[in-house]
Amino acid sequence: MSSLNLNKKAEIYAYDGASDAEALARTTCMGVSAHQDDIELMCWAGILDCFGKKDKWFSAVVVTDGAGSPRTGLYADYSDEEMMAVRRLEQKKAAFIGEYGSLSLLNYTSKEVKASENTETVEDLKKILIAARPKTVFTHNLADKHDTHVAVAIKLISAIRGLPKDLRPEKLYGCEVWRSLDWVNDAEKTVFDVSRHPNISTALISLFDSQIAGGKRYDLAVQGRRRANATYFESHGTDNAESLMYAIDMTPLIEDESLDIAEFINKYIDNFKRDVNERLSKLI
Repeated sequence: MSSLNLNKKAEIYAYDGASDAEALARTTCMGVSAHQDDIELMCWAGILDCFGKKDKWFSAVVVTDGAGSPRTGLYADYSDEEMMAVRRLEQKKAAFIGEYGSLSLLNYTSKEVKASENTETVEDLKKILIAARPKTVFTHNLADKHDTHVAVAIKLISAIRGLPKDLRPEKLYGCEVWRSLDWVNDAEKTVFDVSRHPNISTALISLFDSQIAGGKRYDLAVQGRRRANATYFESHGTDNAESLMYAIDMTPLIEDESLDIAEFINKYIDNFKRDVNERLSKLI
């Protein structure tokens, strides 16, 4: 249970035993994800920036309960309730290893999060944002191909828009999980060099055994994606980093409520199409 008057299933965890209020108040950077392990897949730039620092703290918010994950091997016969318990524990282990300032587990179902009429999720996110006051927030990008991921991003944008402007984060980034952002034109990418502490990154991802042994090699995939980003980012130059993370800067959506979310992401898609067509027109 939490002390923020969140939904009755919610829980806030601090690896060092800090109170809910203390844990959230020290936040400087936050990741808001749909599922357990999404934080470690997409928010490594934020975790890395805060890791080992006394004046910077990364806080994680996981919105759903993780009940619908695929499972095989050791976890093949686990019920949804058993899988939820395992995934909560794995996420807490990651918060401990990554020294997260706080971990908020909201434990909504995916169905609840995807329901456009569900405002309870938005209100919970607002309460957490007010308590934490993060300067930077990482979440899913709006072109992700997982419905629950996109729904979380939309709920988060709605929550931030519902705050007074002086309480809003300074930056909001949409990151890669269920779709690479390699297609975004280079001038429009936000690029993070995440080469440092590869051992910690590997450890964080590898903690989620229910997903890896359960049939998804996220531990290999995310490191491969980041390394591929570093090599393929520049076609006419040598690599300047071993590992890069891509994001879309979604800050305009929390600065100007009049911006349409679909139009915002479609502009990136249209610009990609234009870039491809212009290159083809020169060469055909």
